Amino acid sequence: MFLKRWLIGNPLKTTQARHERLSKTIALAIFSSNAISSVAYGTEEILLVLVLAGTAAISWSIPVSFAILFLVLVLTISYRQIIHEYPEGGGAYVVAKTNLGERPALVAAAALMIDYVLTVAVSIAAGVAAITSAIPSLFAHRESLGLLAIVFIVIMNLRGVRESGKFFAIPTYFAMAALGLLVVVGTFHTLLASPSHSLSHSEPSSTAMESLSLFLILRSFAAGCSTVTGMEVISNGVKSFRPPESKNAAVTMVWMSTILASLFMGISWMAYYHHIIPKLDETVVSQLARLTFGTGAAYYAIQIGTMILLILAANSAFAGFPHLASILARDGFMPHQMATFGDRLVFSNGIIVLGFFAGLLLVVFEGNTHALIPLYAIGVFISFTLSQAGMVKRWLTKKGAHWRKKLAVNGIGACTTGIASLIIASTKFLQGAWIVFLLITILIIMFQGIRSHYKAVADQIALDRRGARPPLPQRNIVLIPIGGVNRAVIRAVDFARSRPGDIRAVFVETDPEESTKVKILWAQWGCGIHLVVLPSPYRSVLGSLIEYVEEILEKDRDTWVTVVIPEILPARWWQNILHNQRALMLKAALLFKERVVLTDVPFHLTR
Repeated sequence: MFLKRWLIGNPLKTTQARHERLSKTIALAIFSSNAISSVAYGTEEILLVLVLAGTAAISWSIPVSFAILFLVLVLTISYRQIIHEYPEGGGAYVVAKTNLGERPALVAAAALMIDYVLTVAVSIAAGVAAITSAIPSLFAHRESLGLLAIVFIVIMNLRGVRESGKFFAIPTYFAMAALGLLVVVGTFHTLLASPSHSLSHSEPSSTAMESLSLFLILRSFAAGCSTVTGMEVISNGVKSFRPPESKNAAVTMVWMSTILASLFMGISWMAYYHHIIPKLDETVVSQLARLTFGTGAAYYAIQIGTMILLILAANSAFAGFPHLASILARDGFMPHQMATFGDRLVFSNGIIVLGFFAGLLLVVFEGNTHALIPLYAIGVFISFTLSQAGMVKRWLTKKGAHWRKKLAVNGIGACTTGIASLIIASTKFLQGAWIVFLLITILIIMFQGIRSHYKAVADQIALDRRGARPPLPQRNIVLIPIGGVNRAVIRAVDFARSRPGDIRAVFVETDPEESTKVKILWAQWGCGIHLVVLPSPYRSVLGSLIEYVEEILEKDRDTWVTVVIPEILPARWWQNILHNQRALMLKAALLFKERVVLTDVPFHLTR
């Protein structure tokens, strides 16, 4: 408990929830770090595909970047409309559920949840890659560094939204400023100076492994679409903003998109100008920083800033995933615990679940960013498409003021994101994208299974006025399983005597001599309670007790059996291994028996 309080902090009262709301400045740091951080690898992913057709194909990176910039513009306007129309949050899931039905909503939710897990894994892996580019000796430890980063972010998010936001705001803005400095200074140099010669220029042109085709260009576009992931997070967490929530969320959305577009186009232009070729051991941003500032303090500041931004990008997923899980839990598609606030007024269970699966993914893919990227962006573009299609149907049904303009915006958004989804799915399917579609199917089946379970529980426990009350049990038999006669047993006997019913002590005989001693002591200390001795020729104490309970239940269908279990609790936790765990096994065996009630009577040792 002390460790928990030291790491997470003291509990907050429910009445303090309103004070935990976020200002636009802090919300920008929390919600936009995912989207903005993607500029660190978005251009690189485009180049990795284009370079397959030779260095001359790199010139296509600018048209591809402009296509992605158009997506950013469309999504910004579209999600501003969603924010104002659905101020309670929930993003694509709520929009799809309201307008398209349950099945499309579950597809959107499953796709988003997978994307959030991938966001954490990709962001952490890319952040570690940024620092290992500057310090190559750390490359062999990238998995461990990634897991440490995930644990740190989980702990900070468990401390509460406002506290984690304040903690992460300064490093996030430092990282944005560092990348902004690179783009401003680097772009200024490209406009005023003659072309510099990067390390890529000194190398011979690579031999084309593929011809420059429309399919290759589409593949590069699909790879670059990872740049726009994270743009939906603000729409999922509108309720986290201070009042007026929708207005503040919409303003933050514009800030985020402006920063994202400026940094992405700046890095793409610089990479094109300097003819940068992606390398295995150094990121594109690192190469641009060296060309612009050399290897001095500014270079390391940019690398540190990039690493910080990439790692903190995971933080936006920790803001989005728990909110989405809580809404799903409220609708019965996730365990109800996901909708419960923790001590610090955050959805603690969702935060822990996200951290666990992201860490597992990081280990499985050995912290390799490029191995994770093919799985990335598919889920989020599916949710983009469903949310835009849902808004199209909403405007056609609801209409309202300026509905035609809004319909046009969301219609363009649905078409562009739908086309992008098809491109991403077709170009990345064999690279591993099929895994995402399989996981979406599994998650939908899980959602429906959870919903069916909760519905079945509700049907079975509901009180029906038309039905008669169940008959009262004719009798209650109280059993006290004993392994000897001692203070712990007598304490359980005293408790049992305070309950109504037929009280019996039950002793399983495995040794006749021991049985004789128990009978003598019971005659003295048993308070007149009948002692039942069960023979056990195979020395199965637990089996004999369970058979006796089942025999009683079978004999009389209206009888309840209360099992009073005497249990010795040591003074120190490590002493538990020195005691027989028979009581624990008995409780586990009887817990799921119908008409059996378990009562534990502890006897606390003092030393």
